[in-house]
This record gives sequence, C-alpha cells and structure tokens, in this order.
Amino acid sequence: MVNAIIAVAIVVIVLRLSYKAIKAPPPKICGSVGGPPLTSPRVKLSDGRHLAYREFGVPKIEARYKIIVVHGFHSSKDINLPLSQELAEELGIYFLFFDRAGYGESDPHPSRSVKSEAYDIQELADKLQIGHKFYVIGISLGAYAVWSCLKYIPQRLCGAALVVPFVSYWWPSFPPNLSTEALHMLPKPDQWTFRVAHYASWLLYWWMTQKYFPSLTFGNIETLSAHDLEIINTFPQGLNTAQEKITQQGEHESLHRDIVSGFGEWEFGPTDILNPFPNKEGSVHIWQGYEDRIIPYTLNRFISHKLPWIHYHELSHGGHLFIFNKKHLESIITQLLLS
Repeated sequence: MVNAIIAVAIVVIVLRLSYKAIKAPPPKICGSVGGPPLTSPRVKLSDGRHLAYREFGVPKIEARYKIIVVHGFHSSKDINLPLSQELAEELGIYFLFFDRAGYGESDPHPSRSVKSEAYDIQELADKLQIGHKFYVIGISLGAYAVWSCLKYIPQRLCGAALVVPFVSYWWPSFPPNLSTEALHMLPKPDQWTFRVAHYASWLLYWWMTQKYFPSLTFGNIETLSAHDLEIINTFPQGLNTAQEKITQQGEHESLHRDIVSGFGEWEFGPTDILNPFPNKEGSVHIWQGYEDRIIPYTLNRFISHKLPWIHYHELSHGGHLFIFNKKHLESIITQLLLS
C-alpha cells in the first residue's frame, strides 16, 4: 500500500513538473500593472487588441504612395532601415511600420495565425485612414504576412515585395526532395526547431527553453554570409533601434508564436495564389540572396518559376541582410512603386 502511494505521488509530481515545463508563463502586457510602459502610438482593433505603429516619410494626406512595412523575426517597428527622407519626399512616400502581435508594444494574440496577420494589416490601414489601397513589404519571417495579404485581401493591394522571404518546408507545392534538401541545408538546431513547430507546436515553449540541446541559431554569426557581416559592421547601434523592447512582453508571445504561425499548417500554399494584378496595374516582387544561409534560395526560385507573374530578383552576392544596404533598399522600393 505504501509503495502504491509513493508511486502515485511520483507520477503526480512528474506530471506537474512536465506541465510546468511545457506551459509558457503569462505575458507581461504593455500598460498593465507590472508590465512594460507604453511609449508609442497605438490603434485599437475590433477584437480589443492594440497595435503599435511608427510613421515615416511624407504626411499620409500628401503621399502618392503608402507602404506598410512588415518586420521579421526578433524585430519590430523600430527596424533600422536606411531610409532617406529625401527619397520619401522625392517620390511622395508614406511609410507605416507596426509591431506585429506580441512584439514590441502590440498586444499578444493567442489565436495568431497566417490569416490573422493579413486582417491585422487591413484593420491597421483602416484605423489610420491611409486609403483603400496600399503597398506591403515583408521581410524574412514577416513575409508570410504578405503571402497572407495576397491570398486574403488582394483587393487592398497596389503591390507587394517579399524580401528574403520565409519559406515553409511543408508547403505541399514543393517537390519532397527539394524541400528536404533545402531543410538539410540549415543548421541542425534550426531543423529540429522547425519540425517541433510543425508537428508538435504545443512542445515549442519547452523546446525553446530547455538546456539539453541547442534550439535555434538565430544571432549566431556563423549563419551569416560575408556580406551580412559587412552590413552588421556598418550598424554599430544595431539593426533595431529599440532592441530591448522586441520581446519585452515575453518570448513566447512574440518569437515562439511567430515560428508556430509560420511553420504550422496553412490553409493555402503560395502557388495556390492567383495573380492579383492580371491587368498589370500592380506588381509582386521576391528579392532573394544567393548566399542567404537562413532562407535557401532554391525554394523561392521554385516559387517564382511556378508563379511567372512574380518579378524574381536574385542577388548573386546577397545574404540575408541586404535590405539594410541603402542602395539595395532603394532598388526594392523603386522597383515596387515604378515597375
């Protein structure tokens, strides 16, 4: 009898410890008691959440072009892109940056998904009254929000640019051998993290916080190309001017949910998307670095072959960070607006 009681007690303890290990702590909501302070303007969405934003360029009422910029993984609206006020004034561009759900000062979204990203962008545009149509630029993991816009709200777009865009190795349109080869090009920790996110998302918090195995190589200079390292050296202040705010509400609400949304199950694949501009009234661009060690070029090249209406730009010496090069950034913008 005593042995049975001890066994039950051990099982209960193990289950409790296991539950604690896989359950993420509650987020520290900006503006709440004990949470980070609010320092940026925000809009309130129809579901009660708030999105923080930043504006740059000419006033929106004077702008000829309105561009919403979607930041990538472990980034925010304060991404330090080398935009010039002179170019904005010359072309008449209004830029709108925002913190995606859970990042920076935007409220977390427990039901965040690929689809919800598009409707967050649409509602942000409506709340700020920037007009019925706008351009979108998505960077790295933030590009899945642009794919979402192309699928769910194409009628709102003037054009779109996907820069070093995220790919899911489980999109069904990829030949299995191609996606497998591309996945195996990544460091082992990244491969396993993306597998956990896809097959067992409920385990991702534990996987990202356990100390037994490396979980992600983000921030490791070994994953960057020589050109990426050159770019980093030109930004002594960092690629984000508010680095400390990116995950201030919790890494699970920002980073982990972002990974799960991207690598989880999608309702569509990019090659299912119809040309949103059949009369050439707008354009869609993919910008890919051949030397990108984070996003394998083979998969985005495949997508561009399947969708010939996409303008594909492959930079032979480009890595993952070439958008932080002023010349390349201005090319991305002018090609989007003027092509």
